[in-house]
Amino acid sequence: MATITGGTEIGQSSKQKGQFDGWLLTGAAVLLVVGLMSIYSEGYGRGNLSFFRQQVMFAMIGLVPFSFLIVVPPKIWMKLSSAIYVLNLLLLGAVLAVGKNINGSERWLQLGPMQFQPSEAAKLFLVLSLASFFAMRQAHVKKFSTVALSLVHLAIPMALIVKQPHYGAAGILAIAWFTIALLAGVPGKFLIPIVASVALMGFLVVKVPAVRSVLLQGYQENRLGVFTGRGELNAPEATREQKEKRKALEYQQKQSAIAFGLGGVSGKGYLKGEQKESHFIPFQYNDFVFTVPGEEAGLIGCTLILAVFSFFFYRIWLIVLYAVDPFYRMVAGGLFAVLVVHTFVNIGMVVSMLPVIGLWLPFLSYGGTALWLCMASVGLLINIRRQEAPILF
Repeated sequence: MATITGGTEIGQSSKQKGQFDGWLLTGAAVLLVVGLMSIYSEGYGRGNLSFFRQQVMFAMIGLVPFSFLIVVPPKIWMKLSSAIYVLNLLLLGAVLAVGKNINGSERWLQLGPMQFQPSEAAKLFLVLSLASFFAMRQAHVKKFSTVALSLVHLAIPMALIVKQPHYGAAGILAIAWFTIALLAGVPGKFLIPIVASVALMGFLVVKVPAVRSVLLQGYQENRLGVFTGRGELNAPEATREQKEKRKALEYQQKQSAIAFGLGGVSGKGYLKGEQKESHFIPFQYNDFVFTVPGEEAGLIGCTLILAVFSFFFYRIWLIVLYAVDPFYRMVAGGLFAVLVVHTFVNIGMVVSMLPVIGLWLPFLSYGGTALWLCMASVGLLINIRRQEAPILF
């Protein structure tokens, strides 16, 4: 009896490899088109299409890592895991040594006319090296020494990213570690205390000003304080200057809420967003790009976009669920975690459910390294799918 993958009939033989996952590629392509349309609309409103033209160029360049990872046998990355890990550290270290400072953060390397952000590439590099680490230690995964070494494996690149500082990217690495460790079979007696410790630290950051001051940068402390209603900027005795600073920190999310409100159910129509044309939302082409379809396509358009994201993640989840090889399962799971958390956090901060953290929306936000990471991940996931047994749609 035949099964179907992505609409293609294939035989039942257990030795036969899986088929090309056209559905996953279709989901990614639709999201990319939505992103390009949103960035074009934002630029159209400003009378400057430079970001759109650059994003098109980034997408064309992204075909290189996509094509490379879709054809190279995935197991080769396990053999090269040590080199990948060292490369990751060298790139992150180079940022601290010769990186370009933008808005107070050193996150970029200047490569001719383009900028490269190693903290984004680090997400893919860590997933590959960490999945290799656990795959080569399957017989010892329940030992404390293995878990401890994996935490060291995580801690070094994470510390370099925190130094930039880029707490959002560091948090993504931690979530990728947890997902891969869970899929590797690390016992709950190790994972639960680690998760509890992280949760306790988060609680202390929110509730205890002294802890918040030590662990967070000044602007991060103010952002969190404004979101939670705590801190000196929200105090009754706040000075005029502090009140103005609070208004400035609230401004972006308040203008986003206005954009969604103006969009209503069906939206104002493509290229007709008022918030965009009036330049009310800073960096709308980047972290707040979801406000463009929010205003122009309304609730219906946003629901459709979220449906495409859900379908895209469903296809990745199937790869994780049906993967037989531990390395493939952990790589797919790590990439699933990275992309899902990026989506959830970005949309959460745009609709004011979360504080502004600075995480881009996959395929939609402007940025070369972020887009290349997404396209490379899709290529690798499709390749992994082809190595495994067929699954039913």
